[in-house]
Amino acid sequence: MTAADRRDALVTATLPLLLEHGRTVTTRQIADAAGVAEGTIFRVFESKDDLVLAAVEQGLDMAPFLADLEAIDAEQDLRGKLLDVCARLQIRFKGVFALMTAMGMVGPPKARRHMETERRKAEDIMLALVEPEADRLTCRPDQLVHMLRMLTFSGTHPHISDGRQLTPDQIVGVLLDGVLKRED
Repeated sequence: MTAADRRDALVTATLPLLLEHGRTVTTRQIADAAGVAEGTIFRVFESKDDLVLAAVEQGLDMAPFLADLEAIDAEQDLRGKLLDVCARLQIRFKGVFALMTAMGMVGPPKARRHMETERRKAEDIMLALVEPEADRLTCRPDQLVHMLRMLTFSGTHPHISDGRQLTPDQIVGVLLDGVLKRED
C-alpha cells in the first residue's frame, strides 16, 4: 500500500470515529478501524491532530455533494427537481451538523472558511435546474434557490428546528403552494 493509500484509508476510517467520539478518539481506535498498526499513522501524518484535520476536511468536502446535485434528473417537473435538491441539501446539512457538533466546532476550520467557489458551483447547479421554469415563478430563479437553501438549512438544523425537522415535502410545499388551504 502506498503512503497516499494509507493516508486515504486512515482518513476514511477516522471520519466515522470522529462522529462517534469527537476529539477524544484515540490513535488506537483509528488504527484498529483502519486495520493497521498504530505506528502507521505517524508514518503518513505528523500528529493525530493532522489526521483529525484531514478527516474533518474530508467530511466537509463538497465534491460528493456537487456530484449528487449534478445527478438530479433535469427532465422532471419543478416540484420533483426541488424535492431532489432539498433531499440532497438535507443529507449534506445533517452530515455537516453532526460532524461540527461531534467536534465541538462553531464554524468551519480556517481552510474551509472561504468555500465561496464551491458554494457558488452548488448554487449554479441548482439554478440551472430552476431556470427553465422562470416564467412560472413569482420570483427570480436565484431567489427561489436561496429560499430553498435557507428553509432547508433552518428546517434541518436540530437546534433551529427545535428538534422538529421539516421534510422535503413540507419545505417544497411551502415554497410552491404556501400554507393556506385552497378555496376552490
